[in-house]
Amino acid sequence: MKQASVVFLLGATATGKSDLALHLAEHLPAEIVSIDSALIYRDMDIGTAKPSAAMRAQVPHHLIDIVAPTQHYDAGQFRKNALAVIEQIHARGQVPLFVGGTMMYYKVLTQGLHDLPRADAVLRAQLEARAAREGWPALHEELARVDPASARRLQPTDAQRIQRALEVFHLTGMPWSTVLAQGSAEPLPYRSIVCALVPGARAMLHERIAQRFDRMLSAGLVEELQELKRRYDLHAALPSMRCVGYRQVWQHLEGEFDRAALREKGIAATRQLAKRQLTWLRSLPEVALFDCFSVDIEARVSKHVTGGLGA
Repeated sequence: MKQASVVFLLGATATGKSDLALHLAEHLPAEIVSIDSALIYRDMDIGTAKPSAAMRAQVPHHLIDIVAPTQHYDAGQFRKNALAVIEQIHARGQVPLFVGGTMMYYKVLTQGLHDLPRADAVLRAQLEARAAREGWPALHEELARVDPASARRLQPTDAQRIQRALEVFHLTGMPWSTVLAQGSAEPLPYRSIVCALVPGARAMLHERIAQRFDRMLSAGLVEELQELKRRYDLHAALPSMRCVGYRQVWQHLEGEFDRAALREKGIAATRQLAKRQLTWLRSLPEVALFDCFSVDIEARVSKHVTGGLGA
């Protein structure tokens, strides 16, 4: 087993990554590192499908519960933290096993950071205030005027990335797409073995998504957000409150729709998230794809990973 290797288990939401990761971690041996932009938040457990305390006691997990729901955390911070964790895991003679579906984190970790300006708290607050008055689609229209390339690849409701694109434009005077194209990057200095779980039958994934969201509601997702609002100074524009599930519960608590509509909108938003993740995954040439519904999925992925580590 080579110390200078890193394993990635990527996949769309609800494809069974957490359970498979536990199986892999016990047989490598490995320590699990989350590559999920929702699991970073403390006290957001139900809606993020956070690994249970028992799972985390079984195998060490990293980069979970590292910031409060009121805090901002970007891909650059993730890369810095992830590189430090990789060194620590290697020093213990273990393999870092990255598990999750936040593809921007994966891209930044493996390809490096471009020369983007740091977040500007004042400018972000101004953009959030405008969005509260005018709506994110209006800011998307502005982005289309100043950075058409970025606007074309972003949905009018993708608040976090619209905000970042406009922030970069106002701070640099150049479109986000231009800065990305000309900036420098530093690839991950380790050999990577990359696997991804995808559904052989999309309808089966949709059914699993619906069942999981129903379990979240039954487990107290609405009540969890009510408690979060009591404990933290939250507002709807925070990245934590834009997470799928929490955004729809927030709108429900604000009286925008009833419980039945909450279920429908939560499931629909999760399906859209899965669709975006699958589009990303299928565009990456370095990823080995595995059907998450295969009866022998554990054996197939284990064989691929151990073969890569032993090569």
